[in-house]
Amino acid sequence: MGKKIKFFQSVHFKIAMVFVLLLLISVEIIGAIFIRELEKNTITSFEDTMNSQVELLAANLSGELSANEAESDAALKRMVISFAKNDIFEVRVVDDKGIVRATSDVNQQSVIGQKNDIAALNDFTEKRHEEEDKDSGRRVYINVQQIKSQTGDAVIGGLYVKSDIESRYNEVSDTAMIFFTASMIAMAISLGVAMLVARTITKPIGEMQQQAQRVAQGDYSGVLEVHGQDELGQLAQTFNELSVRVEDSQETLEAERHRLDSVLSHMTDGVIATDRRGKVIIINDKATMLLGSPEENSVGKSILDLLGIQEDYTLRELLEGHSEKMITIDNLKDEQTVLQADFAMIRRESGFISGLVCVLHDVTEQEKNERERREFVSNVSHELRTPLTSMRSYLEALADGAWEDPKIAPKFLNVSLVEADRMIKMINDLLNLSRMDSQRSPLELELVNLNELVNYVIERFEMMIKSENRNYTIKKEFTQRSIWLDIDPDKIIQVLDNLMNNALKYSPDGGQITCRLLETHNNVIISISDQGMGIPKKDVRRVFDRFFRVDKARSRAMGGSGLGLAISKEVITDHGGTIWAESVEGKGSTFYVSLPYEEIEGDEWD
Repeated sequence: MGKKIKFFQSVHFKIAMVFVLLLLISVEIIGAIFIRELEKNTITSFEDTMNSQVELLAANLSGELSANEAESDAALKRMVISFAKNDIFEVRVVDDKGIVRATSDVNQQSVIGQKNDIAALNDFTEKRHEEEDKDSGRRVYINVQQIKSQTGDAVIGGLYVKSDIESRYNEVSDTAMIFFTASMIAMAISLGVAMLVARTITKPIGEMQQQAQRVAQGDYSGVLEVHGQDELGQLAQTFNELSVRVEDSQETLEAERHRLDSVLSHMTDGVIATDRRGKVIIINDKATMLLGSPEENSVGKSILDLLGIQEDYTLRELLEGHSEKMITIDNLKDEQTVLQADFAMIRRESGFISGLVCVLHDVTEQEKNERERREFVSNVSHELRTPLTSMRSYLEALADGAWEDPKIAPKFLNVSLVEADRMIKMINDLLNLSRMDSQRSPLELELVNLNELVNYVIERFEMMIKSENRNYTIKKEFTQRSIWLDIDPDKIIQVLDNLMNNALKYSPDGGQITCRLLETHNNVIISISDQGMGIPKKDVRRVFDRFFRVDKARSRAMGGSGLGLAISKEVITDHGGTIWAESVEGKGSTFYVSLPYEEIEGDEWD
């Protein structure tokens, strides 16, 4: 929802104000011209009238001013008093000697017969002008007219008329005030009319604004009312059609977006999309899992930084030809994930490159399998070449005549037999692993008393230790309850033999080997501990890999092939259990075997 608009900021108010302002400007211009012309005409008319009347009075006064002075003064007085009206303040007649002969001002009758004191009459020059009256402060019109003889060839006096022109200005002001009042009334009425007219325009616009806000919020249910067949009515109809089309388009986009989200979410490969600057805009869950970077930390980040290839490639190089790259990611478990990154450009129909798509495929397992395959071939070749080389050397010596030596020949033959047995054992181990890998070595399950089975294996090793006069001690810590399990006894014995052999090989003479058998709620656990040299921490997880040896030279000298623990892991996994090791260098190692266990009453099998 947008911010609420104040009334004085609304289009409604602005339209009304524009209308009123236009009217006001028009009225002001018309009024100014009208008042100016009225004032001009009024003043000009007054001045012209006064000028003509003064000229006529001057002509009439000419005969009286030329006659006998005693008779003429009375006539002059009558004539000036008769001429003085409401608009005339004073009429004064002066003869050619500068003596005041008559005045209409009753307060100035004492000046008659006196020397004229009005400067404007001193030179009898005709003057017509406005000035401010010193006594009243009003504007007056001064008219000085020469009085000539009847023949018109001599100036015999002067006529001074001071008239009230202020009243004419007041008339103009009164007219202007009437005009202003009428204009204000007209403006008030016009403002109301403008508001109504603006309302008819802004109401549909306001409805469109509200509908636009609803559409922006995803509500397409509203329909605008069409108030007429004018442009606004057509706009409302178009807006209604637009809302329907936007709703259809939005539904289509939402469906496509959900479809795309669903596809991206369920893809087994990671997908990353960027804009034209290489900034990540889309990343699916698989990609975040492979890269170990949450979506909120990935979006907006450069794809080069996200993939950690900023030092090897630029965005332009990725766009121009590097369509595939192998990337190694270090995860939280100190392991490496190998990803195959395929890059492709996003092009518009115009050919403009708008971004980049990167598809990440986890090839860690393939790379691991390929590496293990290479290591396996290398190890098998090496393990078989060593005894074969040894056998060839001894056989060549025998062929060269050593067979005739009764001391050397048996020794050489014995070594050859040992190496042959070693190869046969290795080949048998490889065949067993191959059968397990191809699921061609099914378990032959029997219900077995595990206590007795483990004890049987330990007793065999105790007898072997005694027969070889070795000083190892085997300590047993078994649960007192009989544990019955469905297992393949031959394969479990093979596992126990491997673990016991390793414990004896890597324990110092006189050391103790501890064998434990205990049960938990859902598992039975067998553990075999020695007091040997132990396994480095970094190698503990790899001891179950094929052909892996912690100390290859020592293991090979002791006859180990590196396959025993790998076979043991496969056997235990086939039984649904787990096998693992714990070790401290210099103190010894412990191997654990955990098998699923459901308690069975032993009395039923005794």
